[in-house]
Amino acid sequence: MTTADGAPGTEPAASSAASSGAAADDEVARVTSDPWDRQVVWWDVGFVLIVLLTASAMALGGDSNARELWTAYAAMAVMLVGYAVWGAPAARSRDQRRALAYTVVLIVGTAVAVAQGGLATFLLFASFTQLWMLLEPPRRAVVASVALGVATTFAIAAQQGFDVPTLIEAAPQMGIAIAFSVLLGLWFAATMRRSEERARLLHELRQAQAELAESHHAAGVTAERERIAREIHDTLAQGFTSVVTQAQAASAALDRGEQDRARERLLVVEQTARDNLAEARALVAAFAPVPLQGSTLAEALRRLAERFTAETGTPVTLDVGGAAGPARTGGATGQAAADVVLLRSAQEALANVRRHAGARAVTILLARGGSVPGAPPDVRLEVTDDGRGLPPGQVDGLGLAGMRERVSAVGGTLVVEPGEGGGTRVEVHVPASGGAA
Repeated sequence: MTTADGAPGTEPAASSAASSGAAADDEVARVTSDPWDRQVVWWDVGFVLIVLLTASAMALGGDSNARELWTAYAAMAVMLVGYAVWGAPAARSRDQRRALAYTVVLIVGTAVAVAQGGLATFLLFASFTQLWMLLEPPRRAVVASVALGVATTFAIAAQQGFDVPTLIEAAPQMGIAIAFSVLLGLWFAATMRRSEERARLLHELRQAQAELAESHHAAGVTAERERIAREIHDTLAQGFTSVVTQAQAASAALDRGEQDRARERLLVVEQTARDNLAEARALVAAFAPVPLQGSTLAEALRRLAERFTAETGTPVTLDVGGAAGPARTGGATGQAAADVVLLRSAQEALANVRRHAGARAVTILLARGGSVPGAPPDVRLEVTDDGRGLPPGQVDGLGLAGMRERVSAVGGTLVVEPGEGGGTRVEVHVPASGGAA
């Protein structure tokens, strides 16, 4: 019974699966190969003991003369040598050529020994067993058992002078021995097949577990990369864009000699840089977004609106309606995840207004209620501007695609469409309980 050896992979991404595959093969070897090797050692010891006990019994029995005794001893010695050369290696390697060569030696040696004295029939205990231990498939063992039984029957008859009555008398006894050997051997073969099948299934299970672990690991790495990319885009990238814009405005103000105006822009740059630094630290530490730490969503949106107005000069009207409840992020995990989605959506919507809309005013609405009559309550965030609106054939960029993925992850919906009076309207609905998150 052989097992496949797991080879460690060369690619870093496959190292975990390779280790799992090697562990699976080690487990199969532990379940199958090691116990079989230990059993074969006992077969070796048992065979040698049976041969020695048979030789002793024949010497002490006195039913054989010296020539017959030494002939039987020679036959048993040939059997031991044959077992050492072919039988024992075949038992460990399952090499059928060696097994067949030893089977011939075993049958002939047993028949010769039995022909020299009746006590040599003790060898049949080992001979029948070894046939079933060595030969595959079972039909070979059946044929060999019949051949051994017939050869032994003729050997017993030869010992008595090879007359027909003796042959007829020995045949039924040997027939019973053959039948018992075949039945016991078939049971033994079936047991071995079940053991090998269990080992094979265990090996396949370990391989499937290793492949599943590798797949989960790869999916986790991809999801984490996408999450970090969205976080950087929604926080650091937008903050740096604001820093660049305010720095340019401060430079222009200095060129015009407007010292106070430049100082105001530089203060905004400083505050934005501090916020970006805090976001970066929170991102590294995998904390909640800085604006939501210790604050309600409505408070975080209010600070976001004030910052946008200070940076761009575009007024932002915030209407939190009935959504400014006392609940704070850090309570229910699902609601905290929904708050993060809503805040990031508002940040992305305002970033798009800054970059593309050319708007004169922006409105942010946060409200609780059912988006569909009879549906469970949800939280609605709506960001509307009076800018240029969506260009024809607008395709989601990284920002809108990331926003859509965030909203879908918590079981929400996202709608981006032209506003009623022009401009663009971004509407996000998320379950009040946080949805799937």
